[in-house]
Amino acid sequence: MRKVSLWAALLGLEKTVVQEVEFVDSDEAGGACPPWVRVSVRATKRAGGRCGRCGRRGSGYDPGSGRRRWRSLDWGSMPVYLEADAPRVRCRVHGPTVAAVPWARHGAGHTRAFDAQVAWLATQCSKAAVVQLMRVAWRTVGAILARVWADTDAATDRLAGLTRIGIDEISYKRGYKFVTVVINHDTGALVWAAPGRDRATLRTFFDELGAQRSAAITHVSADGAGWIESVVRDRCPQAVRCADPFHVVRWATQALDEVRRDAWNTARRAPGGSRQGYGAGGRRFPVATGHAQTLKGARWALWKNPENLTDKQAATVAWIAVADPRVHRAYLGKERLRLLFQMSPQDAGPALSSWLQWAQRSQLPSFVRLGQRIAAHHDAIMASIEHRLSNGPTESVNAKTRLITRMAYGFHGPDPLIALAMLKLGPTPPTLPGRNHPRICQ
Repeated sequence: MRKVSLWAALLGLEKTVVQEVEFVDSDEAGGACPPWVRVSVRATKRAGGRCGRCGRRGSGYDPGSGRRRWRSLDWGSMPVYLEADAPRVRCRVHGPTVAAVPWARHGAGHTRAFDAQVAWLATQCSKAAVVQLMRVAWRTVGAILARVWADTDAATDRLAGLTRIGIDEISYKRGYKFVTVVINHDTGALVWAAPGRDRATLRTFFDELGAQRSAAITHVSADGAGWIESVVRDRCPQAVRCADPFHVVRWATQALDEVRRDAWNTARRAPGGSRQGYGAGGRRFPVATGHAQTLKGARWALWKNPENLTDKQAATVAWIAVADPRVHRAYLGKERLRLLFQMSPQDAGPALSSWLQWAQRSQLPSFVRLGQRIAAHHDAIMASIEHRLSNGPTESVNAKTRLITRMAYGFHGPDPLIALAMLKLGPTPPTLPGRNHPRICQ
């Protein structure tokens, strides 16, 4: 193998001519940086003279702003930089543009192999590990992720073969910022994500999906949000809409907690229901006692499933059954609704009708409103029971995405966050550069 070909293979370069490899020690660099390797390169004749944006052939325009430098993968602990001229070409579409180079993306300061390494590490390691190992700022990692995901997205069809999908949203950072996510129920992979939580955002997904593939959607699970329901009904009316059991039970839990709070407020305002407490600086505040104190501490016991109660929590629920029948009746209503999702479709239909009748005459305002809400989603709830489809896989993806959002502080905007989530949880994970070649030794 010739020397030039050897260096190109060691650097993982394609369609590139290595002109010179030079070791630069710290004294030559002025002592301000550790030793590094400078590799002078140029594109081959076939790969050169192309627009950096679209790749079309273009005529020469000017020599540009001189030589440029790209960070490549390190050799051990020694940084490696590629240097080359950066002339501009005249593109028929984009006008004067810096010529494309085969070793890096347009406008990037790192080689493709470096980008691939950083993207893979970001999906496998912690934030600190990526920054320290690759010796780049976390903000730079965000820019690299956006570039890698843009190329990955253009090269793959994430939306092919979708039939059963789940739609949800997740918050990131602060200030009520949301990302809408769509998962594939058949694979459990995240297939689409975009900033926003409204009808316009979800319509963007169906625009990308297209009318023909939207017609192939058979089931859609969601949390009952009106903006999701209206867009799904408009874009894929043939799909069976399934209400997520977790969110339906959470509605009942919130209604139960409203009853508990009303009972607690009534108890603490009664004679002997509270006493004066003293805080820092002699500040006075009421402290619940007796019946009110027990109701205040019963929140988690009423929220949990009966089979998961501790002995102390089970005793609290038994005390409520005797001391406050109104709260206990709300608790039983919540449990009846939860058990509906464990029944067969034949038994769940009459049971749901019976529960709705109970809710309307329960004399519990929160459950009367809940009954009206359940009645509005009756068909979606029955479809969820019949097809055993929930937003569980979507919530699982959301839980993993929440861990990713903790790493997103330091990124500019939601694009790097979405890129990291898609690369980590999507159907096409990033590959480690140089690891796709067949083994030559065992």
